Order: sequence, then structure tokens, then C-alpha cells
Amino acid sequence: MNKEFFEALELLAQENGIPMETLVEKIEQGIARAVKKEYPDCENYHVKIDMDKKKLEVCLMRTVVDDEPLDMSEIHIDEAIATCTKRAKVGDVVPFKLSTAKFGRVAAQNAKQAIRTELKGFERAKYINQFDSKVQEAVSATVQRIEPESGNATLTIDKNEVYLFKNEQIPGEVLKEGDIVKLYVVDIINRERRPMVKVSRTHKDLVKRLFELEIPEIYDGTVEVKAISREAGSRTKIAVWSKDKNVDPVGSCIGPKHSRIQNIVNELNGEKIDIIIYDEDPAVFIAHALAPAEVLSVTVEEGEQKSCTVVVPNNQLSLAIGNKGQNAKLAARLTGFKIDIKPENPVD
Repeated sequence: MNKEFFEALELLAQENGIPMETLVEKIEQGIARAVKKEYPDCENYHVKIDMDKKKLEVCLMRTVVDDEPLDMSEIHIDEAIATCTKRAKVGDVVPFKLSTAKFGRVAAQNAKQAIRTELKGFERAKYINQFDSKVQEAVSATVQRIEPESGNATLTIDKNEVYLFKNEQIPGEVLKEGDIVKLYVVDIINRERRPMVKVSRTHKDLVKRLFELEIPEIYDGTVEVKAISREAGSRTKIAVWSKDKNVDPVGSCIGPKHSRIQNIVNELNGEKIDIIIYDEDPAVFIAHALAPAEVLSVTVEEGEQKSCTVVVPNNQLSLAIGNKGQNAKLAARLTGFKIDIKPENPVD
């Protein structure tokens, strides 16, 4: 029994990535709780797992008496000498060994349940530790399966499963088993009970992380991402600024022959990306944000409410507003301004 017990223990530690010392301590505690439940009269007991000697000891610590024992916390002197130690004396506390069979079915189940509970705690802590450093980062994940009815996807990150809901997938994207995609780790929710990693392909910061991964000037801080607005699956506007006047922020993001930006577009399933030059002057920044439309003037309104009026050539009005107002909405989110777009020559 001992051989199988220790082999199972070593396998358990290896499979779950649990330090052996910690696992042993928790299992000792679990067995001790089972002993306490089986022998409620005896409050003193000893449980010891010796991995080096491959030895498991479970004992009740019983007080030696010379009359009839009141309960299992006491042991008669004659029995103590015969079963515990020949040097036993009245008043001594001696270890009374228990066999595995002595626990009985209930005690064994209690120990098993206690160990299972501890392992769940280990698994929860291990799961959280593995993802804590990945929160608000982009990570690679492999698609394992797609639910036909809901479209929700199960993916793996470092052998851990994560759930990508349909509404967190890029609209129009069709994921297939075996695909390797980038996910943005939003947060770890329900940490105290059943932790779950919330991941997304629609979060705007996924774009920011992809730019950091793909563009060395952003990664090293030479070029800074100032703001992002996104309609996942359709269009993203990203405002960049260079700390070095000799480094072109837009050119750095585009890369030779558009290679850098194309890699990001491919990862985002063909989503269009407008790279905007950030400017501390709100009027200039707003004009840039409305690209690809040409802007004639920007008048920033005074007051607490951030709003402005933008004038564009008549033939640029629809472009500035965009399909279903998308270009104007993205520009407003990017700059933080409410934007009122007017034509140069209003038509009566």
C-alpha cells in the first residue's frame, strides 16, 4: 500500500506542478482532519509522511493510565507497553499507531475529500499565477474547438483552456480548429472561487499590443501610442507621436513595403487601420483624426464640454462622416471631442 501511495503522491505533484513539500503538508493536514473526525475523543494525534524513507505514520497520541481508559485519548499501561513502547509509564503520552484499515471507509473518504479540496486550491492558485503576468497583454492561443450553435470558441494558452465568447471575436472572422491567433487578456474574474480568464479579440488595446510587438520603435518607447479608437472588424484609428524628431512615427508603423502594418492587419482579419499623427493642439489633432478626409478648418468651442466645429470641402463631407457615421465617431473617440462636421458651402 505504501509503495502505491508514494508513487501516486509523486505523480500528483508532477502533474499538477505542486512542490512536494507543500503537497505533503496539505495531505498530512487532510489525513489529520479525517483522524479527528473518526476519533473525536482524541484531540492529540500525529501524522507524518516521510518521502525519503517512503513511510507513512498515523498515530493517536494517548495518555497512559493504570485504570480503565475513559475514551480513545487514554490507553491502559499494559496495552501501551504491548503495542506502543516497552518504556511506557503512567502519565506518558505515547503514539498509538493506526493502520489504513483502522480509518474505515468514512475516514478514507474524508481524507480524499480534504486532499481534493486542497488540490483545487493549488490548481486555482496555479491558474491565477500563470495568467497574472498576462493580464492586459496580447498572447498567442490555439483554437481547439468551436461550438456550432453559439460560435463560442475554446482555445489553449500554455496548455490552459480559455473561453472566447462570440461577441469577443472579430465580426466576420471565421475561426477554425488549429488556428493560432492573438488574444488580449482583459482580466481574471471570480478569483476566489472558480477563476476564469476573460479574453478578447475586439478590445482596442489588442491593437496597441500588436503595434508594440510588431514595431520596435513603439516597443522601445521612441514612438508612443497616444490614443486608439476601434470598431472591431471594420476600422481602427491609432494616434502616434515620436519623441525623436528624426523618427517618422507613421513611417515606423507602416514599415518597409507596408510589411509591419500588413502583419497587424492580417492578424486582425483585414481590419482597416488609420495611423494618425498626434498633436498637442486639439484643432490639429482633430483634423488629422478625420483622415482620409481633407479638413479646411477646426474651431474648438470654449467651455467645459469638449466640442468643435469642422469645415470640409463639399466633396469631402461624406468621406469625413464615413459609412453610417463611422469615421466621425472614431475620430470623436480618438480625440475626446464632440465633432460637428459642416460643408464649406452649405446647399440650400
